[in-house]
Amino acid sequence: MPLTIRAPTIDELSSLSDLCFGSKAVWGYDEEKPIGVAQVKVVDGEADLLKLFVEPSALRSGTGKALLVWVTDVAKKLGATRLTIDADPDAAPFYRRMGAYDVGEAPSGSVPGRMLPKLAMNLCPAD
Repeated sequence: MPLTIRAPTIDELSSLSDLCFGSKAVWGYDEEKPIGVAQVKVVDGEADLLKLFVEPSALRSGTGKALLVWVTDVAKKLGATRLTIDADPDAAPFYRRMGAYDVGEAPSGSVPGRMLPKLAMNLCPAD
């Protein structure tokens, strides 16, 4: 079979990442894989949690809390005094336990017509 080299499609990126980790494992590298992701945007003292997701097998392991602490630390360093969160309804109790409070509702960006709990957390000003 001839070898074909081409740029990957976006849909292939996840499986290519798995291929890289599998290849490294052959040579004795750790097989660690990401179990969570978080992203925050800070504009004019307001931080917006763009995403915080945890691999389902790692739920209730402290990963979400660690990611949220990281997010708030980054936001404070960038001068934010408040973090807003458009939470999935099932994730809202987690954010409330972490100190967030309800401030209203926001439209879902992925499910038309669905409203999400809008939460906020007060952050101490950066030192």
